Amino acid sequence: MKEVKKLFIVLLILIVLAVSLSSIQKKQEIRTIKSEKELLQIVKEERGNRLSFFEKMITLPFSIFANDRRIYAYNSKGGRMVDYVEDAEGTTTSVEPKEYSETNIQVEGVDEADIIKTDGNYIYSISENKVIITNVKDPENPKIEATIYNDNAIPSDLLLYKDRLVVISAETDLEREYRFYYYNRSNTVVDIYDIKEKDTPKRLKSFELQEPYFTTRCIDGKLYVFSKGYLREENDKINRDYIEDNKTKQIELKKIHYLKDQVNSIQTLIAELDLNNIQEVELSSYLMDLSNAYISKENIYLLNTHYNHRRIPLKSIFGWKGIFGIIEEIDNNDYSYGNQTRIYKFALDKKKGVTYQTNTTINGHTINQYSLDEKDGNLRIALESWEGTRVAVLDKNLKLLGETESLEKNEDMYASRFIGDKAYLVTYRNTDPLFVIDLSNPKKPEVLGELKIPGYSTYLHPYDENHLIGIGMDTEEVINRDSYGNVTSSWVTITGMKMSLFDVSDIHNPREIDKTTIGDSRTVSAILTNPKALLFSKEKELLAIPVNHYQEDFLIEESEMIEEDIELFKEKDDYVSEGYFVYHIDLEGFQLKGVINHEKKEDDWYQYYPSKLLRGLYIEENLYTVSETELKVNQLSDLKEISQLKFKEGDH
Repeated sequence: MKEVKKLFIVLLILIVLAVSLSSIQKKQEIRTIKSEKELLQIVKEERGNRLSFFEKMITLPFSIFANDRRIYAYNSKGGRMVDYVEDAEGTTTSVEPKEYSETNIQVEGVDEADIIKTDGNYIYSISENKVIITNVKDPENPKIEATIYNDNAIPSDLLLYKDRLVVISAETDLEREYRFYYYNRSNTVVDIYDIKEKDTPKRLKSFELQEPYFTTRCIDGKLYVFSKGYLREENDKINRDYIEDNKTKQIELKKIHYLKDQVNSIQTLIAELDLNNIQEVELSSYLMDLSNAYISKENIYLLNTHYNHRRIPLKSIFGWKGIFGIIEEIDNNDYSYGNQTRIYKFALDKKKGVTYQTNTTINGHTINQYSLDEKDGNLRIALESWEGTRVAVLDKNLKLLGETESLEKNEDMYASRFIGDKAYLVTYRNTDPLFVIDLSNPKKPEVLGELKIPGYSTYLHPYDENHLIGIGMDTEEVINRDSYGNVTSSWVTITGMKMSLFDVSDIHNPREIDKTTIGDSRTVSAILTNPKALLFSKEKELLAIPVNHYQEDFLIEESEMIEEDIELFKEKDDYVSEGYFVYHIDLEGFQLKGVINHEKKEDDWYQYYPSKLLRGLYIEENLYTVSETELKVNQLSDLKEISQLKFKEGDH
């Protein structure tokens, strides 16, 4: 019995030591800046003390005219609003609940910013250099309730939480823009408005980060804003300024962190603000680059992809092991080249805020945020490398649990999506293989099905648990043969946009049950690069996307078009047409209901370029399409136009 007690005590001591060592290792892994001299030294080491003439020029001191920023709003009667209030109550306006669509987001409960938002009674949208609040309570008579301007910033994203409207903008200080033109030195400006009274929006708070905007999320009223860029050196010091409520402040040195094995003059800024109880912004800086971000309700994963070519140490060649040393280095994966991705994990703690956890490096790179997913505490990640495409599963400490074999070595990854215990990958060279991967055993992910069809998808969206929507481009292989019939050359050409409906109920044999093609090789859409442009409702059997292309590419029979559209299409034959394609979708496939047109103004210099600012949403049984210049209301059932509202410069 005594021996058992002794053994138990020994095991307990070992467990305590292991936990302590893990905690110590984590503390040693992440370090905090102790002095301005240390921060400056890190920057100089990373640059190698070899600043170019241009770099020296852009590090000249510049002024921040915080008090010169003018932010104001106009209501529908032209009256100028209060631009700042303190201690406003975070109450919610009592309105009749309506059914309305929301932004197409990746993670349920993690809201993402977009250029348009709605609460069912009002639509908040970006129009050039302003934010417009449109009253749509009466679909037959929409009207502009208020317009928000910021003289020194161009709005790029919106978030809506209860009676809080968050406007994220790029700061446009001309003096600074001139100095940092080639380095994208625009700052990130965040303004929070109280919109309880829609016609009198009041600015509750603002802050400005001195790095370009990257992305943002909102979780249960907690706002997280990310920006990243090179540290700014001024007068042999690193500028740590940021602006909060028109006051210039400095990021505390203890809030600037770096990894012990990494020297980097690029910083990623993470700003936290509780929209339920607006106080001071919590701002932290991490000296790390940022190329992708995935945020769940519990964790933040920041990714940085870099090219790696690790040389074999000389000791392996000339040491006593000789040639066997080289073999051992290769076997230990100490010799590798190609893209590698470093993953940094942060926990979202209600009391402590964003706290660093750990990091790891993995071969390959991701293509977008949909390359990652968190389930049961594990991180699933789709990676592309010179060896091919694969899916890896990492545990809560970012230790590798398992991974698939590499797929299609000579093909690029175009899309990935994780749904439940399955992952779907699209790779492409001449055909579009859709791979179905079983992740039910995290330690042994397995490729179970594959479908090869022409074209490729750049975005995958779940229709239901057994069906998948793919949106991308259709292609055709062109083969040249000699007089004897031998193949002399071949290539692939794009023939138009494509939407596919896949049946994945049999994971071993996925099928394409329907597809539709739009336009030709000149056809583009925001959905190809930005999933937020998708409007989808399985219940309403609705799928809609913005499309840009030359008017003769609209593959619609005249009998299916309204008379005004036909005349509009016949007016011009050379400029880009901008339309909102509305489809009926069910398990039989896609059926085009019609196109709602938002043409660009003829005098716009950018009329030949595709716009990414057309969005659609539904409220009850009506479809609202919004561009920078107008809002249209159509019936969902037959797309009959109900009303339209033009946005004009200076409207208020």
